Amino acid sequence: MHNEVDVSWGEAAKYRFELRDAQPMDIEDARAWFDAQFKAFDCEIIRSVGKVLSVDKVLTVAQAAGEDYFSKPEHREWATNFARATCALLGRPIVRVDVPGMTIGY
Repeated sequence: MHNEVDVSWGEAAKYRFELRDAQPMDIEDARAWFDAQFKAFDCEIIRSVGKVLSVDKVLTVAQAAGEDYFSKPEHREWATNFARATCALLGRPIVRVDVPGMTIGY
């Protein structure tokens, strides 16, 4: 199956990760990957309900990592893992992440 994740910092800064050749990530591996990144980037919960939703983890990790992690070749493996984990965690083959707007589209 073709999976694709777009991560955007506005019109001038959009990054597409097409996962045609990447193996799909298992849901448990995706949860563990995002949990590790959430801790590594010292992310904070963005909603006051005390619960961290999957979409919040995706948005918060993308924001904390910053545009460099999606644009620079030295972070390509990390960005590909972000895309793989995002598709698995959200259960969608195509995901659009709008970092400044803090929204996710399918």
